[in-house]
Amino acid sequence: MDVGALGQFLPLILIFGIMYMLLIRPQQKKMKEHKAMIDALRRGDQVVTQGGLIGKVSKVKDGEVEVEIADGVKVRVVQATIAQVLNKTEPAA
Repeated sequence: MDVGALGQFLPLILIFGIMYMLLIRPQQKKMKEHKAMIDALRRGDQVVTQGGLIGKVSKVKDGEVEVEIADGVKVRVVQATIAQVLNKTEPAA
């Protein structure tokens, strides 16, 4: 390769580097934080689902969570659809 060919690929390489820094890396970080939040779910946590339901976790099973949205009303949701944890319960001493 001569210098002219390298000069033609340099803008392409720079664009890819900028796209990685601005789009790909932050998205990977956000996914990692969400997975850590999902893995830390436990009974008693108050959560918001992606559908907008707010409730308290009553049971955590393999890949799904049972959320109590009203007295005696429990729904099963997929763990990955938990968007936010509002209140964490204190660990049992």
